[in-house]
Amino acid sequence: MMQKVLLIDDDIELVEMLKEYLEQESFEVNVAHDGAGGAQTAMQQAYDIIVLDVMMPKLNGIDTLKAIRQHSNVPVIMLTARGDNTDRILGLELGADDYVPKPSTPREIVARIRAILRRVKPEENNHATTQIIVGDLTIWPTQRLVIWQTQPVTLTSTEFNLLEILAKNAGQVVTKQDLSQLALGRPLARFDRTIDVHLSSIRHKLGTLADGRQLIQTVFRLGYQLLKD
Repeated sequence: MMQKVLLIDDDIELVEMLKEYLEQESFEVNVAHDGAGGAQTAMQQAYDIIVLDVMMPKLNGIDTLKAIRQHSNVPVIMLTARGDNTDRILGLELGADDYVPKPSTPREIVARIRAILRRVKPEENNHATTQIIVGDLTIWPTQRLVIWQTQPVTLTSTEFNLLEILAKNAGQVVTKQDLSQLALGRPLARFDRTIDVHLSSIRHKLGTLADGRQLIQTVFRLGYQLLKD
């Protein structure tokens, strides 16, 4: 079955070029040229991933993302102005999975799309009963379900990926470079705060342990560690 992509961007030339490229790569593509129309389209049918520009008329990308996240945890890649860290971090905090700075090539965008979709698709050798259990945390990778202290936790695609990686390596330090490569499918860029922002969101959703500690600990200059005990 073809994977469905929704492109939301007011740059008609870029959208048409990217749409053609994606269709050549065997994706089914729908487009919207403003935020309001994009948000409505995103809610009308299911998509495997959304590519969303920040600067758009009627409803900007940030507000469009807010509207989408009220109804769906579909993976979202934000298109941001190169060097615009404010919109980039805000988008990640609101639930974007990753970003691509503009200008960018269709090949780069498609590579990011494939990297995220590979992580979202359950591995074929997983069984429905397979679980990762670390203390009060239980993860079902196939169903992409997380239970923390008996309560389900709603995570974005990338947040789930990061938590799963840390849980599989509970008690060990995982570097930011490894987290970026494994969760996002790309090397960590210099000054890139994507991993930090996602992990901050996960910590907020999980809350603290009984003794007040965070389940996910920062290990200075090394990376992150999920507490095993």
